[in-house]
Amino acid sequence: MSAGTTVVVLIAAPPGLRGHLTRWFVEVAAGVYVGNPNSRIRDRLWNLLAERIHDGQAVMVEPAATEQGWTIRTAGRDRWAPVDFEGLTLIARPRQSGQSWRPANEMKQNGMIT
Repeated sequence: MSAGTTVVVLIAAPPGLRGHLTRWFVEVAAGVYVGNPNSRIRDRLWNLLAERIHDGQAVMVEPAATEQGWTIRTAGRDRWAPVDFEGLTLIARPRQSGQSWRPANEMKQNGMIT
């Protein structure tokens, strides 16, 4: 990925959004777009995506002056959310309803979570 490369991933997006992105990006796989738009275009595209994604999900990974060299934006329903952890961006998964958090080392002998 070059210094200015931007990646957009759409999940369950309306067809009009996918078509709109092909003006600025190349669709390299279903719902995955790669391109090199400037920051003004990225911001306008993101505003459009966030408004129109409705029940789908949108993720944009774009260049930034961070330790990792990129930042991430998310929008939509049941999305994975970026979380800053001491200067590093990590992604938090949404919990399923009724599912509580358990430490990874809390296991039974047969490998099942207790």
